[in-house]
Amino acid sequence: MTTVNKILIIAGVALLLGGVALGFRSVSASGADCGSVFQPAGGITPMACDGRLNSSGTLVTLILVAGGLCLAAALTVKVVRDRVAA
Repeated sequence: MTTVNKILIIAGVALLLGGVALGFRSVSASGADCGSVFQPAGGITPMACDGRLNSSGTLVTLILVAGGLCLAAALTVKVVRDRVAA
């Protein structure tokens, strides 16, 4: 395994774990608890929560996609290196 693969795998896993952690982090707006991206607060929430939850959801999605891309890049580098070596 090359150093590039190790770096990409570590970065990918860190991004995925960070995205999941951010997804469970509680969000509040105007003093009201909005819940988290993965589990919004039950019942009627203030309209201010909509924007906060949407922006948090977008951030979590981007971080998770970046982590997946890092892992995909690591797999691609490994496959290309194995084919070149063969």
